[in-house]
Amino acid sequence: MINFNGELLPDTSLFLNQQNRAWRYGDGLFETIRVVNSKIFFWEEHYLRLMASMRILRMEIPMNFTMEYLEGEIGRTISENSLNTAAVRVRLGVYRKPGGLYLPQSRGVEYVIETAPLKNPFYTLEEKGETVELFKDHWVSSGLLSTLKSNNRIINVLASVYADENGYDNCLLLNEKKNVVEAINGNIFLVKGNTIKTPPLSDGCINGVLRKQLIGIISKMEDYTLEEASVSPFELQKSDELFTTNVIRGICPVSAYRKKRFATGVSRNLLAKLNLHVRLGGDNR
Repeated sequence: MINFNGELLPDTSLFLNQQNRAWRYGDGLFETIRVVNSKIFFWEEHYLRLMASMRILRMEIPMNFTMEYLEGEIGRTISENSLNTAAVRVRLGVYRKPGGLYLPQSRGVEYVIETAPLKNPFYTLEEKGETVELFKDHWVSSGLLSTLKSNNRIINVLASVYADENGYDNCLLLNEKKNVVEAINGNIFLVKGNTIKTPPLSDGCINGVLRKQLIGIISKMEDYTLEEASVSPFELQKSDELFTTNVIRGICPVSAYRKKRFATGVSRNLLAKLNLHVRLGGDNR
C-alpha cells in the first residue's frame, strides 16, 4: 500500500497522470528515511530539511504539514504494510500540484509515501567495500539548488549507468570547478592522518542528514579534526581512507580507486559510534 495525500491505496493504483509536475518538470522533492520498529531515524532533521527545501522552491506548505502529522502518516503507511516491527525504507515525495507550464497554476503540493523492507535493523559495514571512479561526463553545479533532495537527479542516473557499464560499484561526482562533490548515492568523507575531510555545501553536495550526524559525532572525537573544504581529485589517492554515507546504508567504505587501496579502520570506528548514537536516541524520535 502507498499513501497518496492521506489516502491509502494499493501499490498498483493509477493515481498520477501526465499532468504531474514532478514528471513534467522535476518540480518535486523527496526524503529517503530509515525506520526501525516504527521509530523514525533522525526525523527532525528530515522534516526541517524538507520544509527548508519547500520554501526555497517557493512551494506553499499546507497548514497540516506539521512534524506530528507527517510522522503519523508515515506510521500509518508502515502499519498498513505490516512493517511495524521491521526495518523499513520510506520515501516521502512532495511535488507541486498539477497545472501550468513552467509557471505553475498552483503553489500547493501533494505527497506520496512509499515503504519497502530493509534487511538489517542496525547499520552494518559492507566488508567488500566499493570500487569507485570519477564521473567526468557531466558535473554538478555548485550552489544552493544542488544541495536539495530534488527530483532532478539525471546526473546521478547517468553516473549509475556509467558505473554499471564499466564495472564500478559507485562513481564520484564533480562540480564545474572539478572538485569532488559526492558519490552517486551519498556524501563522501576522506581520511588523511588525523584529519577527516568532507566537501562543503557551497560546492554543491547534498545537504545529507547522515552527513550532519557524522559531522556532530566527529567533532566530539579528540583524536580527529573535521574539515569542511573543497576536495581535489588528486587528494583521493593520497588519502588513507574513503567512505560514503546516507541514512539507509549508514557508512560504506571505499575499497579501491584506480590503483589505490584503502583501509577501513575509521569507518568501523565511526559506524560503532553511529549505532550507539542511534540507540541512545540521537536526533531521532
